[in-house]
Amino acid sequence: MPNRIQLQFNLAISAGSNYVFIGGNFHRIPENSTIRYTNWANSMDKSTIRKQIYTSHGPTLVAPTWFITRKLYDKVGGFHERLTSGFPEDLHFFYKALDVEDVVFDKVSEDVVMYRYHSGCSTFAVDEKSIWDLRIERIRKDYLEKWSKFTIWSAGKQGKRFFKSLNESEKEKVIAFGDIDESKIRRGLHEEFNEKERRITHRIPIIDIKKAVPPLVVCVKLDLTNGDLEKIINEQRWREHDDLVYFS
Repeated sequence: MPNRIQLQFNLAISAGSNYVFIGGNFHRIPENSTIRYTNWANSMDKSTIRKQIYTSHGPTLVAPTWFITRKLYDKVGGFHERLTSGFPEDLHFFYKALDVEDVVFDKVSEDVVMYRYHSGCSTFAVDEKSIWDLRIERIRKDYLEKWSKFTIWSAGKQGKRFFKSLNESEKEKVIAFGDIDESKIRRGLHEEFNEKERRITHRIPIIDIKKAVPPLVVCVKLDLTNGDLEKIINEQRWREHDDLVYFS
């Protein structure tokens, strides 16, 4: 968009730092393509940019909107370009930038980029497992290593996959799977079977999520619960990053 550079430049200058990472809102062509992702990304603001960084959506500031100071780029070390395809270099760069001391993250609220969606998007060439592994590594560093115990919100596919990705010491910290699905709650137990050893290695209770003890790792997809997710969080007065973190 014609006013993009000026808007982002002005915001970067006002930050008063050598390490500035600015994003912005965008619209997609064709209209309404990836609407859930677009709505999520455009809903981010300065107060949330550092929060929902572990979800499958990727960086909370979308790469085509990035406006970064040269000093920050050099501090991070540029992009990881040793692998020509299949590597989520935007997520890798974003995570490294988060670790830079005194970095300022912000975004302009205006629509500054037309982001085209098509079948040849480079996004489709990125290996999903590489993204997953980076997300696991990040949440491990930021939370799991520091917690003595936690609950996984979702006894379904994503919750089980998350549990399976944990190392042994982290699995020992999981006190329960929480869910709202009555059939899963009635089952009462998740048993992890080690195919190599041919034995059950972990038995984790499945409980009503409203009885869960924080902290929680939320493995339920955002905005696909007809508001049930948000309603429960509000009723329980759970606070993001104090009581729960999203990994969905």
